[in-house]
Amino acid sequence: MGTPDFVLGLREDIGHKELFLPGVTAVVIRRRNESTTALDQPEVLLVQRSDNGIWSAISGILEPGDSPASGALREVQEETGVEARIVRVVGVSAGTPSIYPNGDQCRFIDIAFEMEWISGDPRVGDDESTNVAWFPANQLPEPFTEHHRERIEWALDAGAPSRF
Repeated sequence: MGTPDFVLGLREDIGHKELFLPGVTAVVIRRRNESTTALDQPEVLLVQRSDNGIWSAISGILEPGDSPASGALREVQEETGVEARIVRVVGVSAGTPSIYPNGDQCRFIDIAFEMEWISGDPRVGDDESTNVAWFPANQLPEPFTEHHRERIEWALDAGAPSRF
């Protein structure tokens, strides 16, 4: 989907100044395959970003009217075509400043969710990514987003309290 319209509208008013934006990260985990047999190693659904080629969990900016949960579910559906359900919030954190090639600056407050795969074969759903695939949780591809590696570890730590 790219940059939401409400952010583009704000940019018309404030230019490249830093925006504080709410975001979500969806760590979609598959523990069973299509025949409902348990996998030896849980798999994580990842996307390869089209802007920099780096692999990451599914993430995005919340839009006006989104709850964090509905925004995370929307991002998974839009970016991968997969159906998932939310298991729990695994963490809430503030990111470091991001500066984009056009000079736009922002900082995200991120709400990370553990999500369980329900159905569907992953596919590239929009222009934000070039590839979507399942990977064993202990064999993440490179290059990989480090802060998403941390969120995957949080999600795999079943039953652990949320991190803040």
